[in-house]
Amino acid sequence: MEYAQLKGQAGSDVSLKELGFQTDLRVYLHLKQTWLAFMIILCIVEVVIILLLIFLRKRILIAIALIKEASRAIGHIMTSLLFPLCTFFLVCLCIAYWASTAVYPYSVSPPPPLLSWENGLREYGWVGGIPGNCLVFQSTYHKYLIIFQIYNVFMFFWLANFVIALGQVTLAGAFASYYWAFKKPDDMPAFPLFSSFGRALRYHTGSLAFGSLILAIVQVIRVMLEYLDHRLKAADNKCAKFFLTCLKCCFWCLEKFIKFLNRNAYIMIAIYGTNFCTSARNAFFLLMRNIVRVAVLDKVTDFLLFLGKLLIVGSVGILAFFFFTQRIKVIQDTAPPLNYYWVPILTVVVGSYLIAHGFFSVYAMCVDTLFLCFLEDLERNDGSTEKPYFMSSNLRKLLKKTNKQQADA
Repeated sequence: MEYAQLKGQAGSDVSLKELGFQTDLRVYLHLKQTWLAFMIILCIVEVVIILLLIFLRKRILIAIALIKEASRAIGHIMTSLLFPLCTFFLVCLCIAYWASTAVYPYSVSPPPPLLSWENGLREYGWVGGIPGNCLVFQSTYHKYLIIFQIYNVFMFFWLANFVIALGQVTLAGAFASYYWAFKKPDDMPAFPLFSSFGRALRYHTGSLAFGSLILAIVQVIRVMLEYLDHRLKAADNKCAKFFLTCLKCCFWCLEKFIKFLNRNAYIMIAIYGTNFCTSARNAFFLLMRNIVRVAVLDKVTDFLLFLGKLLIVGSVGILAFFFFTQRIKVIQDTAPPLNYYWVPILTVVVGSYLIAHGFFSVYAMCVDTLFLCFLEDLERNDGSTEKPYFMSSNLRKLLKKTNKQQADA
């Protein structure tokens, strides 16, 4: 449309090469060549998307079927939607414990004055002189206070990661019990979520602590790198800044990878009950053997969850805007008069996003658990009487697989 309108206008036939670089980007919108480039890029992107849909259509259908199966699983285990509240409460306890522990050392008063200054210096490790009647001191306790704080930060990361890991294993165990039930939901345990939580506390705390420890070490290193970066901002050493930036990037990638590996390792722990290292190895190689399915499912799930969060946050934000601006006549008198209504609106939007993120994290965990169970089902079973498939009928239909008992019937 814009390309056709620019046809015949003066100056629209100038090429991008002749125009050169311009700080005002609006100049490029008056050129035919700019819109021609836009059309070519859009056509290429559209062709790529169509080709991906054609060649990956089966895997996309499998991803959609797994997402539907996740909805059924959550429908049978409705208590899983409330479990993020438990995780949130435990994380709040970790934050409160860390904050109180971080503040408490600074409230410690110095030792009482001594009769002998020299003995006091030797006994308490005080340094400094005595200018007049004043003593400048630094006790051994205050000297190593920074080490205590680093240890406190490390313990906070370890505890927080342990709580999150406990929640992930609990949800994975509950959803795995749904998948591996041959007759769903008749063969499921009576209280799958509580049963999974009990198993996690009784058998898997060591594995969870080890996985959380690895992640906490990386996170503490990242915090130390951020501290060094803050201290080196005033320095002119570009080489040091470059290496520091590279280290920050590497450890950021390492943290993302460890989180991904831990998440899948916890699912394997919930399924088989093996230790962390064995579960992480099995999960990693299982995913590598199905890397295309992993990529497709991950992107489809992320897109759908993003749309869900966007719908919830957008709806709540619009409703809050009309409420606080008193544009809803039914409840117009209920809304308080405000001079700055953007503050409560933003508060409501942020709160709705956090709540939506918590509930959708359950959905994402369910999809990941069912996906790993699905891959294990394909590799372990063959549809025979001894090794029947546990997947749903929709998934078997997509893969053109049947159980022998059903085929004979």
